[in-house]
Amino acid sequence: MELGSFANDSQGTFSLQSEDHTMANAVRFVLNQDPRVKVTGYSIPHPSLDLVNIQVQTTGDPAREVFRDACQELMLMNRHVRCVFDKAVAEYKAEEVARKKTEAEAFKNQMDIESD
Repeated sequence: MELGSFANDSQGTFSLQSEDHTMANAVRFVLNQDPRVKVTGYSIPHPSLDLVNIQVQTTGDPAREVFRDACQELMLMNRHVRCVFDKAVAEYKAEEVARKKTEAEAFKNQMDIESD
C-alpha cells in the first residue's frame, strides 16, 4: 500500500504487510543501489506489528516506479541465488553418491582381502 502525498510523486512511503527487517533491509539495499534514489529508509511502527514502512525519495522519477523496479531487481537477485544454491546442492549430492560408491568398493575390496 502506498501512503503519502500525491502532490510530489518523487516521494513515497510504501507499507508492506506481514514483513519485517529481513525484507525491508533487502529492499532498502536495492533502492540504495539505484542512482535515481536520493534517500531511502524503513521503519517498523511497533515491534508487535507485522508491518514495515519503506520511505523513498527520488531525484525526480516517480517513487512508485523506482520502488517497483527495486522489488523486481530483488526478485531477480533471489532467483539467481536460488539457482546457484540448487546447483550447489545437486553437485554436492552427486559427489556424495560417488564418494559412497568409492567407500563401498574400498570396503568390499578390504573384505575380499581379509577373507583370503
